[in-house]
Amino acid sequence: MKSQKIKLSIVITAFKEPKTIGKAIKSIINQKIKDEYELIVAAPDKETSDIIKKYEKKHNQVKYFKDPGKGKSYALNLIFKKLKGDFWIFTDGDVYLGKNAINELIKEFQKKNVGVVSGRPIPQDSRKTMLGYWSWLLFEAGAHEQRRRQAKKGFLECSGYLFGFRKGIVDKIPLDVAEDSVIPYLFYEKGWKIDYAPNAKVYVKNPETLGDWIKQRRRTAKAHETLERYVDILRVPRMKSFWNEVKYGSFRALRYVRNLKELFWTFLLFGFRLLIWILVFYDTKIRRKKYTDNWERIESTK
Repeated sequence: MKSQKIKLSIVITAFKEPKTIGKAIKSIINQKIKDEYELIVAAPDKETSDIIKKYEKKHNQVKYFKDPGKGKSYALNLIFKKLKGDFWIFTDGDVYLGKNAINELIKEFQKKNVGVVSGRPIPQDSRKTMLGYWSWLLFEAGAHEQRRRQAKKGFLECSGYLFGFRKGIVDKIPLDVAEDSVIPYLFYEKGWKIDYAPNAKVYVKNPETLGDWIKQRRRTAKAHETLERYVDILRVPRMKSFWNEVKYGSFRALRYVRNLKELFWTFLLFGFRLLIWILVFYDTKIRRKKYTDNWERIESTK
C-alpha cells in the first residue's frame, strides 16, 4: 500500500465523564495527525455533552453525537452509519491518548492485509499500591506481552481503550459481546490480519477499590463468554479464558515480580482472578445471565 493521505474517523464514547472528557478530546486534537480526520464524540448525559459542545464550537473536526443511552455497542452501531473516514478509530472518554498515538496506529495499516490494529493501554496507577500493581502486571506482563506475541501470528484481541479498523468490512456488531473482542474475529474470518501498535499508547485509570475492581473484571470477563455465538472459536482460539490465564499468564506474572511485597500481591491476584472466573461461571452457566449492552459506571476510575 503506497503512502497516501488517509481520511480518518476518530470516535470517543463517553458516559457521565465530565471530569475526563476534555482531556480525552485534547489528547487527540493536540496531536500532529498526518491525515485529515473527523472527531465524533458521543455521550448520552447532559454534563458530558455540554463540555463536548464547547469543543465543537472551537474546533471544526469535533462533532457531538447524541447517544440514546442504551449502551456502548448500541451507540456504535448508530455511529457507524455516520462515519466518513477510510479508517475508523475508537477510544473512551475516561482515558487519554499518548503523543503521536493516532499516527502510530495508522502506520500499522500500511502493512499488507492488516484490517484491525490495537493500541497499547498504559496504567495511570501507582505500582506502589496493590491495585495499582495489579493493573501494571495485567496490562504489561499480561495483555501487552500476549498481544506482542499474537501479532506475529496475525491475530489478537484488541483493547477497547484504543483500536481501529478499515471501513466497509464490519458495519454492525452484536449487543451481547465485547466489541473489541468480536470485531477482530469477524475480520479474521474474512481473511484479514489483526496487528498491534505498541507505541500507540492510551493512558487508563483503573479501579481504586477492590469492590470496583471485581465489578469491572467480572463484567469484562462475562463480555467474552458469548463469542461462540458469532465466530468459530475452534478455528480461531480465544485469547481470554481461564485456562489461557493459567497456562500462559502465571509464569509471566511471577517473572514480573521485583520484591517480596509484589510476590505476595501476585499470589493474591491469582486468588482474585480465580474468584472472577468462578463468578463468571456462576453468572453464565448457573444463573444463565449473559452480558448485556448497557452503560455501567465504575466510580473509582473517574
